This record gives sequence, C-alpha cells and structure tokens, in this order.
Amino acid sequence: MKSAAGRQGGGGFAAAAAPADRGQLGSSSSCRSIEMQHDEEGDITQKGYEKKRSKLIGAYFPQTPGMDPSMGQERRTPVTPSSSSRYNRRRSSGSRDERYRSDVHTEAVQAALAKHKERKMAVPMPSKRRSLVVQTSMDAYTPPDSSSGSEGEGQGDEDVGDGEEEDGGGGGGTSSSREGSINMEQWISRAVHSSTTTTSSTASSSSSTRSGGSGAAAGRLADVLAQHVHISAQHHLRHHRHHHRHKTGLLSHLSLRKRRRKAEPAGLVQNGNSEPRRSENHSAPPDVTGYTNNTAADGIQVERAPPGGGGGSAAHRQTPKYGNAELMETGDGVPVSSRVSAKIQQLVNTLKRPKRPPLREFFVDDFEELLEVQQPDPNLPKAEGAQMAAMRGEQLGVVTNWPPSLEAALQRWGTISPKAPCLTTMDTNGKPLYVLTYGKLWSRSVKVAYNLLHKLGTKQEPLVRPGDRVALVFPNNDPGAFMTAFYGCLLAEVVPVPIEVPLTRKDAGSQQIGFLLGSCGVTVALTSDACHKGLPKTPTGEIPQFKGWPKVLWFVPESKHLSKPPRDWFPQIKDANQDTAYIEYKTCKDGGVLGVTVTRTAMLTHCQALTQSCSYTEAETIVNVLDFKKDVGLWHAVLTSVMNMMHVISIPYALMKVNPLSWIQKVCQFKAKVACVKSRDMHWALVAHRDQRDVNLSSLRMLVVADGSNPWSISSCDAFLNVFQTKGLRPEVICPCASSPEALTVAIRRPLEEGATPPSRGVLSMPGLSHGVIRVDSEEKLSVLTLQDVGSVMPGALMCAVKVEGVPQLCKTDEIGEMCVCTVATGTSYYGLAGMTKNTFEVFPVSNNGTPISEFPFTRTGLLGFIGPAGLIFVIGKMDGLMVVGGRRHNADDIVATALAVEPMKFVYRGRIAVFSITVLHDERIVVVAEQRPDSTEEDSFQWMSRVLQAIDSIHQVGVYCLALVPSNTLPKTPLGGIHLSEAKQLFLEGALHPCNVLMCPHTCVTNLPKPRQKQPEIGPASVMVGNLVSGKRIAQASGRDLGQIEDNDQARKFLFLSEVLQWRAQTTPDHVLYTLLNSRGAIASSLTCVQLHKRAEKIAAVLSERGHLQDGDHVALVYPPGIDLIAAFYGCLYAGCVPITVRPPHPQNIATTLPTVKMIVEVSRSVCVMTTQLICKLLRSKEALAAVDVRTWPPVIDTDDLPKKKPPLLYKPSNPDTLAYLDFSVSTTGMLAGVKMSHTATSAFCRSIKLQCELYPSREVAICLDPYCGLGFVLWCLCSVYSGHQSILIPPSELEVNPALWLSAVSQYKVRDTFCSYSVMELCTKGLGLQTDSLKSRGVDLSRVRTCVVVAEERPRIALTQSFSKLFKDLGLHPRAVSTSFGCRVNLAICLQGTSGPDPTTVFVDMRALRHDRVRLVERGSPHSLPLMESGKILPGVRIIIANPETKGPMGESHLGEIWAHSGHNASGYFTVYGDEVLQSDHFSSRLSFGDTQTVWARTGYLGFLRRTELTDASGERHDALYVVGALEEAMELRGMRYHPIDIETSVIRTHKSITECAVFTWTNLLVVVVELDGSEHEALDLVPLVTNVVLEEHYLIVGVVVVVDIGVIPINSRGEKQRMHLRDGFLADQLDPIYVAYNM
Repeated sequence: MKSAAGRQGGGGFAAAAAPADRGQLGSSSSCRSIEMQHDEEGDITQKGYEKKRSKLIGAYFPQTPGMDPSMGQERRTPVTPSSSSRYNRRRSSGSRDERYRSDVHTEAVQAALAKHKERKMAVPMPSKRRSLVVQTSMDAYTPPDSSSGSEGEGQGDEDVGDGEEEDGGGGGGTSSSREGSINMEQWISRAVHSSTTTTSSTASSSSSTRSGGSGAAAGRLADVLAQHVHISAQHHLRHHRHHHRHKTGLLSHLSLRKRRRKAEPAGLVQNGNSEPRRSENHSAPPDVTGYTNNTAADGIQVERAPPGGGGGSAAHRQTPKYGNAELMETGDGVPVSSRVSAKIQQLVNTLKRPKRPPLREFFVDDFEELLEVQQPDPNLPKAEGAQMAAMRGEQLGVVTNWPPSLEAALQRWGTISPKAPCLTTMDTNGKPLYVLTYGKLWSRSVKVAYNLLHKLGTKQEPLVRPGDRVALVFPNNDPGAFMTAFYGCLLAEVVPVPIEVPLTRKDAGSQQIGFLLGSCGVTVALTSDACHKGLPKTPTGEIPQFKGWPKVLWFVPESKHLSKPPRDWFPQIKDANQDTAYIEYKTCKDGGVLGVTVTRTAMLTHCQALTQSCSYTEAETIVNVLDFKKDVGLWHAVLTSVMNMMHVISIPYALMKVNPLSWIQKVCQFKAKVACVKSRDMHWALVAHRDQRDVNLSSLRMLVVADGSNPWSISSCDAFLNVFQTKGLRPEVICPCASSPEALTVAIRRPLEEGATPPSRGVLSMPGLSHGVIRVDSEEKLSVLTLQDVGSVMPGALMCAVKVEGVPQLCKTDEIGEMCVCTVATGTSYYGLAGMTKNTFEVFPVSNNGTPISEFPFTRTGLLGFIGPAGLIFVIGKMDGLMVVGGRRHNADDIVATALAVEPMKFVYRGRIAVFSITVLHDERIVVVAEQRPDSTEEDSFQWMSRVLQAIDSIHQVGVYCLALVPSNTLPKTPLGGIHLSEAKQLFLEGALHPCNVLMCPHTCVTNLPKPRQKQPEIGPASVMVGNLVSGKRIAQASGRDLGQIEDNDQARKFLFLSEVLQWRAQTTPDHVLYTLLNSRGAIASSLTCVQLHKRAEKIAAVLSERGHLQDGDHVALVYPPGIDLIAAFYGCLYAGCVPITVRPPHPQNIATTLPTVKMIVEVSRSVCVMTTQLICKLLRSKEALAAVDVRTWPPVIDTDDLPKKKPPLLYKPSNPDTLAYLDFSVSTTGMLAGVKMSHTATSAFCRSIKLQCELYPSREVAICLDPYCGLGFVLWCLCSVYSGHQSILIPPSELEVNPALWLSAVSQYKVRDTFCSYSVMELCTKGLGLQTDSLKSRGVDLSRVRTCVVVAEERPRIALTQSFSKLFKDLGLHPRAVSTSFGCRVNLAICLQGTSGPDPTTVFVDMRALRHDRVRLVERGSPHSLPLMESGKILPGVRIIIANPETKGPMGESHLGEIWAHSGHNASGYFTVYGDEVLQSDHFSSRLSFGDTQTVWARTGYLGFLRRTELTDASGERHDALYVVGALEEAMELRGMRYHPIDIETSVIRTHKSITECAVFTWTNLLVVVVELDGSEHEALDLVPLVTNVVLEEHYLIVGVVVVVDIGVIPINSRGEKQRMHLRDGFLADQLDPIYVAYNM
C-alpha cells in the first residue's frame, strides 16, 4: 500500500476534508490605494508570532474537532525531533536562486498546497524504460561540485549563475541561515503593510530564533500541517495504515479502498462533454469508467480490470505480441505492473471534473468552427481611480564645476591629480591585482585613441575613422583594460560596442550578437592580451569566425603593443554633443539582440543626474560587484566615477564565487561609502557569513541594489538588513534602483538623512495584478506580492505610466502600466532600426481626451509598475517577462518564485528554472523548465512536478501547459551563467531540449477549444426528392461504363467459368506464354504457357481426388510463396471442383507470430486439406511450429512438388455459375479476419471489367509486383492473364528487399506499359533508390513507356508518397500522370482502377475542419487547414456508386461526406463465417436506401468518401465523376462530436520532428492515444511529447491524452502496408509494446 500511495505521484495526503466554509479563500479585496502604516508594535515574542501566524494561515489547516488552531501550535513549542532536524538541515539547505527568495511566499505556497491536498487526485506517473531511468537519474551527469567547500558556504563552481535578470534564471546559493527571524519580520510586515526596521524587534526575535525556539518557517508549516493531519487521520481513519514521510514532512496517505460499483454505462467524458459511444462492429473495449472514486478523501481506487469483466477485448489475450515487456520499470527501477488501463483510468478520473467553468454558448458559423473567445467577466476587478498625473523629478542643478564632457573630466583629473587612484582590481585571492591611477588612465587612453585612428589600415585607407563602431570584448576580471579601451574610443570619437567574450564557436545567443555587430558595421574588435590568448583558434593559429559574426580584426590595445603618439598629437576634447557615445546591447524576449545608442549629451546628463541623486563627491570610494560593461555597473563604476574622480574597487565575478563575502570585506577595508550590488550578492554574503568579528559596515552611506526593480529582491534586502544591522548597517542605506537599457536609470532611492522615516512597502493582490489593477490585499490571502519602492523620479525627468497595449494612454491611479520617462538622459534609438525606435524612444503619452501630455517624446522603459503615494515608484515586473494567458497578465519572475518555494526546495539544481510562454491555438501557454538535482529519483521529480502545478494554480490561478525537468547544467547559459531564456525556448520548440521528465497539462489550460458538435438530423425521407436532387443538392451517384453496351470481340465471354477459358486457351494458343516469374536478379525463374498451366492443373486435380479423396465443393487451403505453383494449384482446385483459399505462408524467421494466422484461416475457412511445397511442409511440422500452434490439429497436408504423370478421369464443370469459385481471406486494418465468397459469375465479371478498363489482350505485357493472396492483388496475379490472355510478369515483392531496383528494371527491360504495385513497394523504391536515379539511368532504365502505374490499395490514396515517387523517377522518363491508385474493399475487391483511356486522375483540396463535420468544402491549394485528396482511379465498367448516410441510410448530396455504396456484377456474395452472423451479412452485402431508389441492392464498402463532378470528359463524352476516398468508417474516431481520420492526425505528428519515423493514433475511453516511433537516441523521446501535443491542438483542436514513444518497427503493418491500429491498441493496453516512454497528459 505504501509504495502504491507514493507511486500515484500526488504525494498528497488525503486527510479528512476541512469544513467547506473554512477552505474558501476570502474573496473580497479592499480597493483602497496603498496605505502606508508604520510598525508601532516594536517587539514581538515567539508566542505572539505563533498566534499571529496561526491567524493568518490557520484557515487552511484541516481542523480537528475540538481543537483551536492557535492552541495546537502553542502546544508544539517544545521542538520536536522532526522539526529541529529540519531546522538544522534548512540552515545549510540546498541552492536556490535568491532573486526569488521570499519566505512569506514560501509559506503561502505551502499553505496553498496543503489546501489542495485535501481534494487532490492522484495523477498517473509516466512509464519510462529502465535504460532511460538509470541514465537520467544518476551517473550520466556531472556530480554536484564537491570541491568548493560545504554547501552551507554557498560556494558553487562556475555554474552558479550570475542570474542575469532578463534571462530568468541563474544564481545559485543557499537559503538564509537566519530564516526564522526573517520570516517573523516579514509576516508582521505583511500584516501591517509597513517597514521592518525597528532595531529592538529584530534583536529580540533573532535571539529567540537562535535559541532554537522556531525552525525555519516553511519547515515548521509543514510540520504543523503534518501533525494536524496526523491527528485528524487517526481520529477518522484509525483502521488505516498511514505513514509519516520524513522526506517531505507531509503525511502521504492514499487509501486505496476496494469499492465495487456497478459498471456504469459508457458515457465517457472527454473535455467535460459526455456523449454516448457509437457502437461499431468490432468488440467493445472493457469499460473502465466503472471504477470511479467515491470521495476525494478516499484517494483513488484503481483496480485491475478483471479479465473477462468488460467485453471480450483483446487486451486480455495471453499471447504477448510485443516481446516480453510484462513488467514496466518505474521510479528507482522498481518493477511495477503499470497496467496501462489502470493508468488511463486514473487519467480519466483526473479529467472527470471539468477544471474551468463550462464553455459559454457561441455562434457557430456555417463552416468555420470558431475557437471559444474568452468573454470578459463583468465581476473582474477594473481600474476605478482618476487619471494619473505625470510625476516630475527635482530640477537637475548644474553645479559650476561639473565638466562639459566626460573626456574633459578625464583630462582634468589625469593632469591635476595623476596620482589619485581611479580603479583597484582584485584577483581571485582577494588581493589587489593592480591600481589604475587617473594619470595612467589618461595617458593610456590617449595612446589607444592615437593607435585606433592612425595605426590600423594604411595612411590613405585607415581602418577606423571617427564615428565608426568597434567591438569591446573584455573578460569580467579585467576592468582596467576595459576602461582604457572605452575612454580611448571616446577620445578618438569612435563608438564602442561592449559585448561578452565568446567562449565557443556556438555559444547561446552569440549568433544574435554577431548580427548586431554586422548591422553596426563593426570591423575591429578590441580585447585584452589574456582574452586574446584564450579565444578558440584554428590549427593555423587564426581566430575562427564565430557563428553569425562579421569578419573582424582582433586588436589588443595594451601599452606594450602600442606606438607612442607623436609629441604634437592630442585628442580633440569637445563639449558633449549629439554624437553617439556608445552602444549597449540588449537581448529581447525572442532572443534578438538590439543595440541601444546613447549620445554624448545623454551620457553626461545621466552621470550628472546620478551624481545629484546619489550625492557623489570627489575622491569617494565605491565597491562595485556588477558587470562593468553595461547597465548600472557601467554607469556608476566607469562613467560617473570618472566624472567625480572617485575610486572604484572592482570585485570580479570569479572572486565572488570563491569568497561571497569579499565585497563586504572590501567595504570594511577601504571604508567605502558606496557599494553597487545585486540582490544575489547580498544573499551569497548572508549564506557565507559566520559571525565575523571584524565586519563593520558603518562607513556605507549607500548600498545600490541594481535589481531592485525585481519585486523578489525585497526579501534579500530585508534578510541582509536583519543580519548586518548589528554590524553597523543603517536601514536607510539600502537603495534599490530601477533601470533599463533604453531609459538608463529610471529611478533610485536616495540615501536618507539620519532618523528620517523609512520608506514603506505595498502588499498587492496577485489576481488584481493579473488584471492590471492595484489592489491592496488583505493579509489572509495567499497570492500576494510584497513590493518595495525604488525611490523617486530622476532629477530633470518627467515620468508617467501608460497602458500596456494600444495607444500610449495615461493609466488610472490604481492601474498597472508601462513606465515612460521624458529626459535627456536616455538612449536615443535602436541602432539601424527606425521603426522599433519610433515605438520605443519617441512615444507621446496622451490623456483621456487624446491630447499629448508633453511636446517632448517619452521613452518606454520596458518596466511595469505605477507611481505610488508621495511620488514613489513601484515596479512589479518587466515587459519582457509578461505572459498574457486567457486575457490575464502573469509575470515569469513571479511564477519562478512560486516554483522555487515548493518543497523540497533543494530539488531544483541551483535554482535554475526557465519560465516562458509559447503560443498554441491562439493563446499563450506557460512552459516551466527546471534543472533537477543529479541525485533526484523519478518519484521525487514526479511529486515535485505535481506540487508545482498545484502551487501555481492556487497562487496565480493559471494552468501550466508544460512542466519539463532537464538534467543539471543542461539549460543554455548566458555568458555570466544565467539561463539563456530565448535559446531554451527555441530548443523546446525544436524538440532539442532533451528533458528527463515531462508533464503536460493541456486539459486544464486549453479552455478555448471549439464547442463540441451536436449532430444535426440529416435529410430524412420526408424531404422532397425531385429527380436526382435531395433538398436542392444533386444526389451523389456515379457509375462506370455500362457492360451491356460495350461491343467487343471478347471470346472469353462465351464461357461461364475460368476453368473453361483456360481449357480453350490451351487448345487454341497452346504455346502462348501467360506467366513469367522473375527472381531477385531480374532473371526469369520460371514461366508458364497456356498448355503447361492446363497440364499442371490437371495433375493437381488428379492428386486432389486420389490422395485427398475430396468431394465437389470441399475447401482447400493453398499455402504457397508468391509464384507459379500458386497459380497451378488454384486452377487444379477449379478442375477438381474444390474451392481454393490462398493463404500467405508463415515467415520462416517469425513463425511464432505468423503461423497462428495461417492456422486461423485454415480453421475458419473449414479447409479439409492444405496444399503446399515441400519446404513449407517441413516448416509446418518444425519445432518452432510446435511451440506456436497445436500441430496435431492440421488437416492433411499435400505437397505438390513431385506430381504423378496422371490425368484426372474427368474435369469438373460446375452446374451453376452462382456457386462458389474461391474464398478471399484478409485481415482488415482493424485486425478483423474476414473471408468473402466469390462466385463464378462474379469472378468472370471481375476479370472482364478489368480487361475492358485496362484494355488487356494477348499481345500485352503487364508487370505485377503485389502480394497474391487477397483482393485485387490475387485477381491480377492468378486470374486476369487466363481471362484476357496477356502475359503477366510476376515480381514477388519480397525479392525487392534484396534488390530494390528489381521492379523498375523489369518494367524497363520488358517495355511494359501497365504495371501494378503496392504502397510498400513504392515506399521501398522511394527510400531505397532515392539517391540512385543517376546510376539507374546509366544502366539504361527507362520508364517512358509506362502509361499506367497503379497502386493497389484499400485506403485513401497516399498522395505524398505517389507524388514523391513521380518526382523522383521523372528523370527516368516516368510520366507523372501515369501514377494512380485503385480502390477496393471487402465487399467489392475493386471498385476503381485507373484505366488507359479515361481522363487523368484529379486532385482536390478540401477543408479539413468541414470534413470533421462530414461536409466537403473545396478550398484553394495552400489555404490553411487544407487537405489534398487524390481521386482513387476510374470507376470500373459495370459498377454503380452512391454516397449514403451510414446512420440513416439515406442518399447524400454532393457536398457531403458519406459511406460509399457499390452495386456491381462482381460484388462478393457474402462473408464466409463459421458463426453465420446473418445481420452483418445482409447489412454489408444487401443494403437498400431508406428512401429514393429503394429497390437496388447495394453493398456497403465501410469507407467514407465523396463524389465530385469534374470539368473533364470521359470516353463516352459525359462529364467525368471522380470518387475520392477519405477513410475507413471503422477506423474513424469520434471525438468532441466530430469525425477524425487517424491518418490526418498522424500526418501532422510525423511532420513535427525529424526523429518521428512513423505514427499511429487510436482512441481509448475517449482519450486520444498517439504512438510515435522514434528514430534517434532515447534522450529525444521526451522532446516529442510537447511537440506532438502542440501540433494536434493547433491543427486538429484535440487534446492528446497519452503519448507513447516506441522503437522503430513496433507499429504493426499488414501485407498491404496498412497500419494495424487496433492490434497496436490491444498491445498497448496489455503492456506489450515495451515503450521508451509513456506520457499521460493531464
């Protein structure tokens, strides 16, 4: 029971459900604007905290009778072993990405999950092949880095991401060690919406934590929960075993009770619409909906469907069809009998209750089914405030001694105080590597400027001129070289474009960087010496051209490589002007890289604004941890610092990885006034901090938090302050700022004067934010976002928020919009992209009445937010992270935060999670990809995944479409180790991400499917029929030429029986060759003349009467390989008056599966003896045969290799032409074995019809490459030559496996005009000879004489295959018009066959959507949803066709899809069955229309198709009616009230990924199951799941229920090359496929 509960994958505990009213979330939300209150309480005790906390989240606990929630917690104050071990473990708990650390949020997530658990249903865990499990979980991936100290030190190797924010991923690190205290603070702050900075409270609460009073909050929550549940579980369910799982601290308790319920009728649910299943002719699958769960608390009862308990389905056959995969391996390689039907039952159960409200009614256009459009709900929160006013920053006061340009500043400091330090760089040991003084910076920059302008290229043709762009490629540990190069470029008036160092030829995103360089016209790249040596080199020592890059000259501007400028050369120092100063690169959401140009004026003004708002003064010391090449790092530590002659201490990324405290140590050592960090750096410092005595941060007057605009940075700031307040850090020092590449610094919090009021914060409702409105949340809500302000507007700027979509209209005061600024200090354009520049840098916001609010243009910042009280700016996210799902906005960062808060937090490897959206079916769908720890098991991953889904659903009220786990370190990285989001998305869409676990939940997210179709009653008998019109439409009927009116000198017509025709030919043309059999080398193996055939048939007849003692009408099975013996044996039977049945011999390499079929046909056909060759005779009695069937029950076996020289006394002549001539047995695509009776009349009529259609007579030669056992193949192989007298060249298809060119060479060699083949033969030629057309041509193969090449088939023409065949062999002279198809079925072995004289076969394009509604609507080629259909050859002479409604049996109009009914002289006369199933017999062979022409007797083909009158004329001068076959009725799937043909879905699926070689689909309990064959490594298996789901949704509006990935060759195919989907289904349900992966989409 234990493992079962775990296995069901929810990991949920089914506790007694909480009283309904308590479980509800409070739904009223207060609509005031943010009120800022201050924390008056001061101290809070542990008890007070517990109480407060229980008030906040108590509502979500399952309540035990008579127990107050707060009581329960107070009673727990003594630390239980579980919780204390928990606490210790959490101290050093695993890496998480700190940008998203919020313990408040963690608790909210845990509480939300707990709520879910009460009604959670188990979801089926995917089945995975053992090899896949082993390989993904353990040793195949790099072990976690152990060299870098204990995890508690939080020091990772180089993969700990830099976590660049725009890439939504990255930074590693571990949870804070002081978690308890932070949590309390945050809970309070949440409760009273205010600041958390009173010293006394922090001190006391952290001391209470240290004394072990409380564990980490999330852990405590889990424990409290577990304890409550424990009690309630004991209380209610004493008689159950339950077990406490320490791993998650949750009680995982699923009771699998047996509840036998009466099997319900199969009203199965698909997407919430139940509909009765149409009864078809094959046996119904066992009903699995009978086992439903009675209450949610019971868990799910999954019982094995009792064998024999539900319709005699093949699922219970004992013979394992596909190898021995009886047991599936799951999880840790524990064998679990993963009974597929049970899993599917679980799946059906998870879909039982529709997740979303039912779809509203909507108008269905006549043809177009519209997708459901989400109607706005009138109750949704709307913005109600007044229109906002634009906010102006303080005036930018130009101080008298501010320099006129940055170069002027550099010159001033370089000459006045050359010894002043400008930059100190640290090495990886934290020792100063070098100090760059202002004097050195000035002289070196001048040198670089001179060399750039004069030493590259020639004097006449310098390579670089002022205004040109050059790339700066410098590593993160060499700011000095970068600064020198940057200022050198400014002095030379050259435009620097700083970019990352490309590490390999194909870095993620380096191609787009290359594109930027190309569009900027970059020809020179500046780099440092070390970096130049480290670049990849070709064998000749050249630096290769990186992918997508222009050709660049690499230049190292280091003093030793440069020439000194002459004495008289000086750079020209100008005042700042409108020329471009530099270009900063920016990666967009779609992965494209843009260059933001910043002018010299903007650069200078920005430095002035920063100087003013940060109160920078000369010679201040500033510690910088940020990337100095762009963004905040560049602005503060390279530009503004030089303007103010400040001293920058640069901490390289490599040093931070070794020693995360290094920046704090440098602040102490240099008594720095300012530090520039990201929240990640604060978090790392917290984790590494171990009560160092000498830390003193009192010198800091400003700690700039560069990613303060990320709403999740607040928790790092709070935690940092909590710990370092005792070390002299003042609360007002923390200054979050907001910035963007386009608008530079958008806002920054000013360092406050001592004792001023601390800034406030807002707690906003996430559902409100998703609708774009600001609602202050009540504390009880779980889904809140706590924000800190990022200060006020920059000096000299004007700021406003505008609506996200459409016209840039000002927002209301309580509405979220995109922040826009109007100031000199922003970027001016995207380099070279005028259109995009206009939309971003030249925006004119308008007020309600449409008038612009300013004559100056604004710049869009790309940040979403609002201006709060007192003019403070709040940012809630980035435009780039915005995902609009179902009309609501969600931010990728928020979803990452929720996923990271799910226990076990250590599950995600270093917090690396990518969240993005993809568009499927006209809406964005959320995809979450996480790297899992190398040591996590299948079970862990599945539990974690199901929890993440629940958490995101509860907190954001949005469904996740796909959740994928990839092995650690496999997501594409940005240069600084973050996740490269667009690249990850690209890989996901290309199917190249190679996840090791995937969970798709399309059923919950996709709410805009078209409405299921209700069947309209078709035209009934009451409607008026006038002539050939039904309700104004022409009746769909057509016929071939009339046999009676054809005058031909057909001698064979005189005879009623084929046996007589043969005797007549043996007398009149004894030596005329009828048959020639070729071997694999193309040589003639044997041949038969008329007289030879007659003689052999006589001998066989004699053997039958002597040895077999057979009577007239006895049945004889002919088990021969394709060849001449078969033909002789057939006529021998006719001569002896026996009824022959041709049977395909068993395959010698595969007796176990092929022999039972032979045995079955012999038994079902009641054969009294078997005729065969000696070889097969031995095979039938071999050891292998003994194992496969009971050999003793064979009828007598006669081998015909040595025939006696005897004639039969008398050749048999049938008395009545309507008696049986032969039986035709074949296995249909649905796996049904059916034999049909062919009378002598029908056989002769058949031969005559073919003779007339193909114009066959004795001088003709026809090449036949078909299996001669049933249908038209048998007739062409054995009968037609005898009737028409033409020579048949017989090519056994099996010989083509040895020599693929055999058939085409024979056609060429014998100058054949007509040839027949099967699809498998055509496919073999297309695949096997595709590259050999030239060599065939050189061998003289010439197909120009072929006028008809007919594919014999019983299915919709495979147009792609016939077209590629025609195109491929066009070079050999094959006329494309020659290739056509035929159509036959069980009731009539050939209805259509392309003749010689009729018009060419036509192709039409129909609308696939209309086809699902059984309507035919022609569209243009290439229009969306178009499906090409090829005519199935011409209707044979003597055949009449009508299209009828399969349900009502009424005739149909031309524009409808219906069943093809045929009336003809060569219809079969009925099924040959042992059971004597008369109902089917009469229905299929002698149906009559329900109205109209009710006299004619028709045979129902069981195929859907339509007729269309074409513009072409046929031989008789009439307009030609073309018949188009769409598919078999019994294969068609009814889903959502529409009719789907498997082949259409399969075609879409095969197209979606190069590794899918074959696909088959079928339905099971109204779930669509897609089986794909994978040609590739097993890693790729899981890539296919999302792709398959996407394409079926997009193109067919269907949700795939199960995706099964199997090896090549698993999908069974019959001799005609048709897929046996029902066999496959039985194999799947009986667990016999040995799949690589089975995904159950939820």
